[in-house]
Amino acid sequence: MAKRALILRHVEYEGAAGYRAPIEAAGYALEWQAADSADFAGGVLDSADLLIVMGGPMGVYETGSHPWIVPEVAAIGRRMAAGLPTLGICLGSQMIAAALGARVYPGPAREVGFAPLHLTPAGAASPLAALAGTEVLHWHGDTFTLPEGAVRLASTEGYCNQAFAVGPRVLALQFHAEMGEDPRFDIWLEEGRDYVASAGQTADRLVEDHRRLGPPAVAAGRRMIADWLGGL
Repeated sequence: MAKRALILRHVEYEGAAGYRAPIEAAGYALEWQAADSADFAGGVLDSADLLIVMGGPMGVYETGSHPWIVPEVAAIGRRMAAGLPTLGICLGSQMIAAALGARVYPGPAREVGFAPLHLTPAGAASPLAALAGTEVLHWHGDTFTLPEGAVRLASTEGYCNQAFAVGPRVLALQFHAEMGEDPRFDIWLEEGRDYVASAGQTADRLVEDHRRLGPPAVAAGRRMIADWLGGL
């Protein structure tokens, strides 16, 4: 019987994208759950063999507007405490950080566009080695303190915590190496028009960079995820 991978969505247009292929190749059957309709008090997150917590435009601290955030963070924490494999992407990485006791807060500036990562020595010895020298998509404005017990894997000029791991079973990625070939990028641009402008970017530049830099970013991201899954 295939293992189950649950993709927890905060907005409908963010999915596994380029990561889907290595997840399925590792023997997982994919399922989806919308965060705002999940029963986090139950075992919805514990029942999956792999959890992928996706991104979204909201902040972890916006609990008044999104009452499901508090129970989601608590459920992620219970899952990690049980030693179950958990992958977080962008908002998902911030949810993992919050579940581990870190503070999540607005960063110094919104970081939008393709840029390389600076790997730490631990990052260069991790699955993130696949991303060395590759420009990946960034689309975030929040950051977090490094959780206790976590190992920093990557940074950029503006954000010191771009990726971290807690043992072999928890991987948190602030960036989007999964995005580079997905046609839903057009929805990102439409939904985030003001966000893009506030970061000093233009849709035309992002479209061109997505066309030129996206495919190698996705290829590297797939190698990273395959390596991480192989080490579980």
